[in-house]
Amino acid sequence: MTAFAQQRPVPAFRDEIPGVTSAPAREPAFRFEGVSKRFGDKTVLHGIDLSVAAGEFVAIVGKSGCGKSTLLRLLAGLEKPSGGRLHHAGDADARGDTRIMFQEPRLLPWARVLANVEVGLTGARLGSEGRDRAQGLLAEVGLADRAKEWPSVLSGGQRQRVALARALVGRPKILALDEPLGALDALTRIEMQQLLERIWRQQGFTAVLVTHDVSEAVALADRVIVIDSGRVALDLPIPVPRPRRRGSPELARLEGRLLDLLLGSTNGQES
Repeated sequence: MTAFAQQRPVPAFRDEIPGVTSAPAREPAFRFEGVSKRFGDKTVLHGIDLSVAAGEFVAIVGKSGCGKSTLLRLLAGLEKPSGGRLHHAGDADARGDTRIMFQEPRLLPWARVLANVEVGLTGARLGSEGRDRAQGLLAEVGLADRAKEWPSVLSGGQRQRVALARALVGRPKILALDEPLGALDALTRIEMQQLLERIWRQQGFTAVLVTHDVSEAVALADRVIVIDSGRVALDLPIPVPRPRRRGSPELARLEGRLLDLLLGSTNGQES
């Protein structure tokens, strides 16, 4: 077995919920192996070891400045590690199969909604087949009737739906999500969480979500990773069947465990 294929041990919390068993092991989508990141004299990430299975939904939580967004930028290829290695399944340079979605939709104001989705297409994926897929993604996120409109007339939640369609139109293997729902109102945020989970389950990509919202993390993720001062403080499986009922005792207990750790942890300096 190669170093890439070896899974990092996690705390044995899977048996805490009676009647729930863990899913069969899957091949890794990517692995951080001793990854560190420095900006000048400041070390933001310290020897991160983390393996995520193909098709898994992982949430990363931590206080502001703990290094979680930096970790996501490394995964998306927007930053390079200062030390250690990042392996992708099948190809160590497979960053082209990763797309990232930010808190701000970052839509092109001079392009109509459909054209904004098509921005996510490259090379051979352009043309009529690509346009058909872009239109299909717009329908999937509930905006088929807004294809010819300008981004300026959309609500914040609708803009994020367009951004999600743009991120997925190229069929990425990994979707990195950097607080994409943080600026939405409570009800719109829940709707977007449900939409994201539904599309993830349908398409089977690997999802990595950075969030400050512990409730969001346990509602969506198969595992929650806690980052504290640039280190992995906890790797917590969420062995709760889907669809999950918000406010259930199982989720509340897991959320409480995470909050106990986060409220007792120290704050870093870089995000």
